[in-house]
Amino acid sequence: MSASSNHAKTEVNTSESPHVRLRSIGFGDCKWTDGFWAEKTKLCQEVMAPYMGSLLKGDIGYGLNNFKIAAGLMEGEHRGEYWHDADFFKWMEACCYCYALNGDRAILDDLDEILEIVAQAQEEDGYLHAYIRINRIPRFSNRKYHEMYNCGHLYTAACIHHRMTGKTNFLDIAVKNANLLCELFNPCPPERKRFGFNQTQIMGLVELYRTVKDKRYLKLAEIFIDNRGQSEMVHDSTTEGYPIGDMVQERVALREETEAVGHAVLALYFYAGAADVFSETGEQALIDALDRLWENVTQKKMYVTGAVGQTHYGASSRRDLIEEGFIDEYMMPNMTAYNETCANICNAMFSHRMLGVKGESKYADIMELVLHNSCLSGISLCGQKYYYANPLRKIAGARDYSVMNTESPDREPYLHCFCCPPNVVRTVAKVSGWAYSLSATGLSVNLYGANRLSTTLLDGSSIELRQETDYPWDGPVTITIESCKSDPFEVLLRIPEWASGSSLKVNGENVSVDVVPGEFARIERVWQSGDTIDLMLPMDIKLIEGHPRIEEVRNQVAIKRGPIVYCMESPDLPKDAGITDVYLASDAELISEKQPAFLGGITTVHGEILLRKNRTPGMYHELKNPQFTPHRAQFVPYFTWSNRGEAEMTVFLPVIWKDKP
Repeated sequence: MSASSNHAKTEVNTSESPHVRLRSIGFGDCKWTDGFWAEKTKLCQEVMAPYMGSLLKGDIGYGLNNFKIAAGLMEGEHRGEYWHDADFFKWMEACCYCYALNGDRAILDDLDEILEIVAQAQEEDGYLHAYIRINRIPRFSNRKYHEMYNCGHLYTAACIHHRMTGKTNFLDIAVKNANLLCELFNPCPPERKRFGFNQTQIMGLVELYRTVKDKRYLKLAEIFIDNRGQSEMVHDSTTEGYPIGDMVQERVALREETEAVGHAVLALYFYAGAADVFSETGEQALIDALDRLWENVTQKKMYVTGAVGQTHYGASSRRDLIEEGFIDEYMMPNMTAYNETCANICNAMFSHRMLGVKGESKYADIMELVLHNSCLSGISLCGQKYYYANPLRKIAGARDYSVMNTESPDREPYLHCFCCPPNVVRTVAKVSGWAYSLSATGLSVNLYGANRLSTTLLDGSSIELRQETDYPWDGPVTITIESCKSDPFEVLLRIPEWASGSSLKVNGENVSVDVVPGEFARIERVWQSGDTIDLMLPMDIKLIEGHPRIEEVRNQVAIKRGPIVYCMESPDLPKDAGITDVYLASDAELISEKQPAFLGGITTVHGEILLRKNRTPGMYHELKNPQFTPHRAQFVPYFTWSNRGEAEMTVFLPVIWKDKP
């Protein structure tokens, strides 16, 4: 088969989408050169992706072995979850990004060998699902097997592989499978209307449509959206073994929904897919719903780290059983916070799509918040251990991890449910593609970090620029135009919501543009080679308090500097002190300190804390003149916690309010 010859080399290909305001740059047009993201990307290419490959291609992760068994190339039983194929595809997607950045031919050869096996595991009519084939289970007999989830990641990874390599051997597999779905689900028979609950296939189908221009795929994506909220909320043979209703966003039709409910990953993949559909169709009812849901997620159900999915087990506001997901507004436990790594990343994915659709800076603020905090907390600094859940507090002995299936006291080198690790790795690998977007008359700067950009604007003209900064540890950002067209064009610079007091200069002189936190600052002019933009983002250390309805953090504060949320960890306390002994005075003088040799090179925050002594035992007791001892301590970025051995940790601290002189 052949694909469109003019496809864009992007992650989310909005190059021809009619209903977007900011379009993706070509992947590889931006490359990190130094500092934070350059180091993470280098680690991803040299450690994260290869290590994960050794797991998934070997006898631990077993992903490739499953395909070999399904293809009849080896004997054995399926290992991993029903959806293990999808996790393998996510790792393959990460490898494609790595190849696009470094051109390592060995990556391409390895993927070719894998794809030969995957092609043999695919059935003649296009069906592909290792667990179903190995165990001879009837297709689409029960949605708990996550067939659509596997399809979605297959389509996405195949499109990325085609764009980054120019090859069609992965794309051929995906198209063959998607054609089968079109036969089975368009039109959708009543007995299949409740399938497709884990909605990666919506994003995947839209991306496949963008790649090969087959409108059936876009139509099928719309069908999967339309099916939600159309069935009676009772179990049938296709749903037994998995929760129904709000858990899988099927009680209320998307266009009528008013709040984020149920499994957080399922919800946010759904919303991201719907945003993809809107970018192609422009349906007003879709974007109205997505506006409501984005506001509900980020303003009423999101943690200070950008994490989402407050609980492992609970109930929706409509009293449906839910797992790993959203509960009531402002109900934000810290120690039992679930915050699945996948969900946090999905939060950024949804915002990334909304940034393209709406062109507003606030969406990139959420992308940045997640990327620097609740995404990276899911992987160790060495790149070889993973967290599934990301709580905001850990107290020694407070939880029995032996009875939990995904939470763990420390990061693990392998997780049986392996969805989160490859999601982190593919996100780190592709984040340079999120740094800039193309506007109608120029470009936007979405994320800050030292990089070089060489891209083509929408009018066909080329531009090259260099960004120099030690962000997120320091606030100064200098962008130098190295070459550009002679006609005027705009540069949009994101002023983060937290960056009050930011300043902007061009060629050393102040410019008369609005510099408003939470918005893009727009500079339009005739640019020349050598022009510089100097943006100063104040890196003040701030105390962050929660909404008064968040009972758990009332009279508590978190520490934030720039985009980085900090935490207190027990290795930085006296041996006889625990996290629950720590208080912070509201007037505490906090200072930052660069530590190049500590935890991979970070900036820490230092200041005086107060340690409470002589607590009275018992669940409740009379308060009698508590005693506090001052202690000089340091705070570390939240994403670095639990890299010095198993430890207690807290993001929020009780505050002792004092009037400043």
